[in-house]
Amino acid sequence: MLDFSQTQIEKLSVHNVGNKTNGETLQLSKSLLDIAETNTRELLLKFFLPPFSSPEYYSFTFSNGDCSMNPLYIFASAIFDDLKTFHENSINIAQHLFETSTHPQIKPGDLFVAYLDSITIEDETVDAIGIFKSENRQSFLKVNNQHDQFSIQGENGISIEKLDKGCLIFNTDRDTGYRVCIVDKSNKLTEAQYWKDTFLQLKPLSDEFHSTKEFMNITRNFVTNRLTQDFEVGRTDQIDMLNRSVEYFKKNENFSKTDFEQHVLGQPEVIDSFRNFESAYKSENNIELPDNFEISPQAVKKQARIFKSVLKLDRNFHIYIHGNRELIEKGVDENGRKFYKIYYNEEN
Repeated sequence: MLDFSQTQIEKLSVHNVGNKTNGETLQLSKSLLDIAETNTRELLLKFFLPPFSSPEYYSFTFSNGDCSMNPLYIFASAIFDDLKTFHENSINIAQHLFETSTHPQIKPGDLFVAYLDSITIEDETVDAIGIFKSENRQSFLKVNNQHDQFSIQGENGISIEKLDKGCLIFNTDRDTGYRVCIVDKSNKLTEAQYWKDTFLQLKPLSDEFHSTKEFMNITRNFVTNRLTQDFEVGRTDQIDMLNRSVEYFKKNENFSKTDFEQHVLGQPEVIDSFRNFESAYKSENNIELPDNFEISPQAVKKQARIFKSVLKLDRNFHIYIHGNRELIEKGVDENGRKFYKIYYNEEN
């Protein structure tokens, strides 16, 4: 959880980064941006920070695994060591982004580099470097009033309600590549992966958030994809196992793989199938997870949203299953019609 209540922007530079492959240019500012006006500073904070309310943490890496070779790690370290180099290194950051923006689908945009003070991260207050890219401009109408004579004109500008891409580099955990969190509104597109993988070169931080998130992902994929291949399992049984998985993470403060297998998976043959699936999944996705870790409530809240507990019957009914699997019976009547029988105590 991040606390921005005391955060201020100390320095800010802005540059325009085009797409090199499409023949667009890099336009660099000669000096820091003037943000002395209070309202402007407040609007910038509203633009930069709210998207990071539920962060997932990463750290810098490099092709050889040495984070100190990562260009962003080098530029950030120089700024943290000497704030006088801030604008110079903001130019380095913009040039690096320009050199890595090679896919033809990458949009040009304004790049803001900010130095932020007093961000509280897990009870530690640190400074941070923010890198924010705005790729989409919106049209708006501006009404002017001069001596009771009104006029209106159309303009294009940046909406503070939508940050396209961003990252915060916290001045902590320097020896292991800093602690970093990102925003990428286009991260479902293959060409947009340049922000995280090519420009920033990040790897997931091996902490409780990452461990909780990844193990819940493995469980969901196993139940929805592999379980029905290895066993004759109905949709209600799948939903029941998904619900028990989420409940396990919600009710426990610490994760034990052995305990999870016994309470959620239960049957030895299902546990064996899960272990085989887990091993293959971690190998394919280059993931390492401990068998015991502290559960992150933030990760549970985020991942629980994608655990589907809806039983869809043709186009007529959607049944939301959150409770005891034994209260639902499945059958077929004498005319061959399928049915579910549901037992309950109270109707709300």
